[in-house]
Amino acid sequence: MSRIGKAPITIPSGVTITVSKDNVVSVKGPKGELTQAVDTDITVSQEDGILTVSRPSEQKKHKALHGLYRSLLNNMVIGVTDGYKLEQELVGVGYRATNAGNTLDLVLGYSHHYVFQLPQEIKVTTTSEKGQTPKIILESIDKQLIGQVAAKIRSLRAPEPYKGKGIKFVGEVLRRKAGKSASKK
Repeated sequence: MSRIGKAPITIPSGVTITVSKDNVVSVKGPKGELTQAVDTDITVSQEDGILTVSRPSEQKKHKALHGLYRSLLNNMVIGVTDGYKLEQELVGVGYRATNAGNTLDLVLGYSHHYVFQLPQEIKVTTTSEKGQTPKIILESIDKQLIGQVAAKIRSLRAPEPYKGKGIKFVGEVLRRKAGKSASKK
């Protein structure tokens, strides 16, 4: 039995959820609106400020979809009320990040700049304080989109295990390796 799928989603005030006949759920809140197409086998029902997701049988496919769609709908409700925020930091000498609107310009130790055009749904800010590593702050209501964009930015210069240089998430713990000199003792 899917524990995630069984959990009901409480709908906060100011959020309206509509389910169309072709099983497309749209969630509208103070920060925006998101839509998600749900498999026709899965039933989404709303009553008394609580959204429930149910499945028709105990098949493996239905069990998997049950938990999946419940999580996606919950992420949509959180997104339109609070939104999502991801912070990344650039660790390395000379690494810089600047933005102009939704265009992100990265200097990552290569011979050229990376100019990254972000989707309209994502708001980006960059900070560069003296003595601190440069930071990229991404904000959006769509959890899947912000995660995908953050992963794409990180893939431009993933952190290496010896010195830790690269683009990493704030608070991320990297697995570090000892260099050659550590083995000669």
